[in-house]
Amino acid sequence: MPPEAADVAAAARRAVRELLRVSGTTDPLARRFGVAGRRLYLVGGPVRDALLGRPSTDLDFTTDARPEEILDIVESLGPTWTTGFEYGTVGVQVGGVACEITTFRSDAYDPSSRKPAVEYGSTVEADLSRRDFTVNAMAVALPVDAAQPIVDPFNGLQDVVAGLLRTPVAPEQSFDDDPLRMLRAARFTAQLGFEVVPEVFDAIRAMGDRLDIVSAERIRDELIKLVCAPYPRRGLELLVATGLVEHCLPEVGRLTETVDEHRRHKDVYAHTLTVLDQAIALETDGPDLVLRLAALLHDIGKPKTRSIEPDGKVSFHHHEVVGADMTRRRLTELRFPKDVVDDVSRLVELHLRFHGYSGGAWTDSAVRRYVRDAGPLLDRLHRLTRSDCTTRNARKARALAEAYDSLEDRIGELAAEEDLNRIRPDLNGNEIMQELGIAPGPLVGEAHKHLLELRLERGPLAHEEAIAELHDWAAAQGVDKR
Repeated sequence: MPPEAADVAAAARRAVRELLRVSGTTDPLARRFGVAGRRLYLVGGPVRDALLGRPSTDLDFTTDARPEEILDIVESLGPTWTTGFEYGTVGVQVGGVACEITTFRSDAYDPSSRKPAVEYGSTVEADLSRRDFTVNAMAVALPVDAAQPIVDPFNGLQDVVAGLLRTPVAPEQSFDDDPLRMLRAARFTAQLGFEVVPEVFDAIRAMGDRLDIVSAERIRDELIKLVCAPYPRRGLELLVATGLVEHCLPEVGRLTETVDEHRRHKDVYAHTLTVLDQAIALETDGPDLVLRLAALLHDIGKPKTRSIEPDGKVSFHHHEVVGADMTRRRLTELRFPKDVVDDVSRLVELHLRFHGYSGGAWTDSAVRRYVRDAGPLLDRLHRLTRSDCTTRNARKARALAEAYDSLEDRIGELAAEEDLNRIRPDLNGNEIMQELGIAPGPLVGEAHKHLLELRLERGPLAHEEAIAELHDWAAAQGVDKR
C-alpha cells in the first residue's frame, strides 16, 4: 500500500530541515558552481538520510561539469583529492566535511566485470537511473528550494517512507550491471530496516551466482557493514532466504540443514541468530565486529560433526575445533585483516570451554587456564558464552547464568591475589640455562613449558621452590648437571 501523502510530506519537511543544517557546506559549493554556469545536486545516501532525519557525515554531489572543471571550481575551498578522477569524481573538504563531486554518468557495463566503462551523461535523471535503489536515486538541486527540493524520477521518496528497496530499472538489469548490488540490498536491509520488494527478492534468488565475479575485498566490506548494522539479523535472513549466502558465507547457510530427523535438536541457524541478537545486547561501546562475527560463526562446525548416538540423540563432538578452522579459512578467503581472523577463530574455538567446568566448582588451576587461553579476548569470551544460552527452560537458563556469574567472581577473586593477565613461568629462559648449564635450544623450551604448567596448576612459586622444581624435572629427563 502506498504511503499516505501526509507521511511523504512530513519526510520532505524533515529533509529540508536536515539539508539546511548542512547549508554551511552546500551553499559555498552551490555559489561557485552557479558562478561557473554549472548545475550541482546533492545526491544518493545523504538525500535518503535527510528524508529519514539522519545526519550524514560525508556528502555526495553530482554535476554537469567535467572532472577537470570541477577541480578548478573547488580547489580554493579546501584540500582536494582525485582518487576517483578516472570515474569523474573529485573530492574536497569544506568546513571539515568530506564532499565528493561526480560528473553526471550514464555508464555501460561489461558482463564479465562489475567495473563500468565510464560514460558521462547530460542530465541528472539519467545519472539517477544508474543508481542501485530508488531510495538512493534522488537528488536535491542546490541551492535548496524549499518549495520543490527533491528531484525524484523513480518515486524514491515514497519508498523511503514505506521502507522498501526497489531498483530504478528492472532488477535483473541492475544486478547484471553490478552484482554487488544484491549484497547491498541485504546490507541496506540491515542498516535501515527496509524490506526488498518481491521482484528484487526474486532477481537475487535467480542471479546469486553473478556475485562470483565480485572481488573478495568488496564482498568483505559489504559484510562488515551488514554485520555491524543496527539490524544484522534482517540482512542475514535475506541472504539465506534468497540463497545469496552460498556465494559469500556458505557455512552460515548450511546451518539451516542441521536438524535431526526426529526434530529433537533445535535449528542451529535459528539458534545462531538468537546468539547474535543476545551478543549485540551485551555490547557497551557500539558495534563489535569481532564479537558479532564470532556469534555468527560459532557453530558453523556443527554440520560437519553431526552424528546420531546409539540412544538417538544428536551430537556435535569437537565442533568448536572444526568450526575454528572453518572460520579461519572463510575469513582469510574474504581478506579480513589477520588480527580479526585470529581473534574470531580463537573465540569460536573457546566458546564451549566454560561448559566443561559448568557442572562443578572452578579450581584455581581451571580459572588460570581459562584466563590465559582467552588472553585479551576474555571480555568478549564472557559475552559470547553468555549469549550462547538460548534455552527456553527458565530454570536451566538461570542455572547457566549463575554458573557463569560464579566463574567471573572466581576470576575476580584470583585476580586480586595474582596477576592473571601476566601468567609466566617463575623462571625465565636465561635463568633456566644458568641453573641447568645448558645452551639455547629445544630443551630450554621444554623446561619453560614445564614451569608454565606448574604455574598454572599451583600459582606463583617462591624462587627457591621454582629452582627445585626445575632440577627435579631436569633429573627426570636425565639432563641435570648438578
